[in-house]
Amino acid sequence: MSEEGQPPYKSSSVYNELRSEGQFCDAIIKVEDVEFPVHRVILCNCTPYFRALFIRWSNPDKQVFNIPGLSPEMMELIINFAYTGSVSITEENVVELLMAADQLNAMDIVKLCSDFLWEQLCPENCVGIWQFTKVCLSPELRAKAYHYIISNFEQVVLEEEFLQLTVEELADILDRDDLNVQLETTVYEALTKWISHVPAERKQHLTALLPKVRLGLMTSDYLKDNVLSSELVGANSECLSMISNAILDIHGLGSRPFMSGLCHPLVRPRLPHSILLAIGGWSGGNPTNGIEAYDCRANRWVNVTNNLEFPRAYHGAAFLNGYVYFIGGFDRVEHFTSVCRFDLTTRSCKVGPMHSCRCYVSVTVLNGFIYALGGFDGHVQLSSAECYQPEINQWSLIAPMHEQRSDASCTTLNNRIYICGGFNGNEFLQTAEYYNPESNQWTMISPMNSRRSGIGVIAYADHVFAVGGFDGNNRLRTAEAYNPHSNTWNLVSSMLTPRSNFGIEVIDDRLFVVGGFLDFFNTSKVEYYDALTNEWYEACKMEVFRSALSCCVVSGLCNMTEYIFPRDVLPLANVPEEAMESADST
Repeated sequence: MSEEGQPPYKSSSVYNELRSEGQFCDAIIKVEDVEFPVHRVILCNCTPYFRALFIRWSNPDKQVFNIPGLSPEMMELIINFAYTGSVSITEENVVELLMAADQLNAMDIVKLCSDFLWEQLCPENCVGIWQFTKVCLSPELRAKAYHYIISNFEQVVLEEEFLQLTVEELADILDRDDLNVQLETTVYEALTKWISHVPAERKQHLTALLPKVRLGLMTSDYLKDNVLSSELVGANSECLSMISNAILDIHGLGSRPFMSGLCHPLVRPRLPHSILLAIGGWSGGNPTNGIEAYDCRANRWVNVTNNLEFPRAYHGAAFLNGYVYFIGGFDRVEHFTSVCRFDLTTRSCKVGPMHSCRCYVSVTVLNGFIYALGGFDGHVQLSSAECYQPEINQWSLIAPMHEQRSDASCTTLNNRIYICGGFNGNEFLQTAEYYNPESNQWTMISPMNSRRSGIGVIAYADHVFAVGGFDGNNRLRTAEAYNPHSNTWNLVSSMLTPRSNFGIEVIDDRLFVVGGFLDFFNTSKVEYYDALTNEWYEACKMEVFRSALSCCVVSGLCNMTEYIFPRDVLPLANVPEEAMESADST
């Protein structure tokens, strides 16, 4: 792989030709037994190391300079870079080249090597790269590798390199509020795995490391069956006492002063790396501009309404390239062609309008484009569809669907866009179809088991889920999943609450439905589906009762703390009674 540098000097093919011909060279760089004739001024322009070597560390008459500590191959790459501004970086040479460049203070090459390693980061090598940056100083790469470990911890713990962490490194990682784990059991199991790798040496660290695990976030069954009963903990009286006292403290039954709220380290939820936004909708007989953010780790909603945005309902929402887009919709008077781009760190602004007015629109993102499908323009239900290119701020029409569809819902799976159900102006639909962007064609698939308008559709667990809606007579609790390989729909567990015109998204490997309409009124109820158990569970309600809203999941925010629930004011999490009983038995 050839990397082009952007050094503060202009590379010269003439100088490189002169070097190759041995013309006007005024110094020789010697590495082991290999000599490299060079021009001092070129190397001085590449790195301050050579400027100091030629001017301050040697007398003016010296011609041959021995460079210890690196190979002739690396020296040749660095000299070539000094003359050409480019260097060939490969997986085989990047570590040695980075160390050589660091030794010679060739910071342009250090950056190129760091960028190369950053692009190669994966669960298998991120720990090794992070540890390597201690030897070869690269603060930017070190920060990126560390962030990768924190963000992908559940995958990193499965790899061999995880077991090579030092106790200090592991303690630092486990203590992080932003450690990205869905379940705290992952943290405990990572700790025991690390200790079990070299138990004779590492079990002495259990007392120091176990407090980094937030035991109060585990279920009572897990505490009893996996923590209190484990041989590792059972052999450590200090840890047994720590767990028992912690459970009592959480319930306020301990002899020590009680730590209330999430100041207690054992119950403080980790910070989410993604948040779910519930945007706009119909509330109290009018459209709303209300925006709420769901903190999935704390199970709480935060009001983050942007008062600069006007109210809209029956719209679509999408997150792309760090921005949230509000697309189409209705404000009781006007059916919108407008699209607003919401900067989560500043404020919203309008972008290019769509070709058609679209409320009851279906919106999704695929391969860097936003797609707006069907809807109602104030006169008829639409079969037309269009896609938005953010780079040129322009909407383009794509092939129309086979059906006119408003109040449908769509999602992306395996590079296809699936749209299901809706209303065509005459009947509530149970048909579904998918769009292939490569061929610009729509293809009908097997119909759903039920007619569904005001439906929620989302890709989850390698299936297309169709949830709830209105069949012309009733709001539905039922849900079904489409298998694209067999072209079949299968019923899954029904929701706890029948609803239509709700928000739907997947976050933390769970399918959430948010708000909606329940026959005679809007709801603030939220529930989620777990494919592993095929069950629905209640989640924290929104502050606002609303239907006709839209949801999207956002991540990578530099100001994420503005969208999460403050940890110091959350009520104390409860550990069930069974955990107390198991603690009493220790």
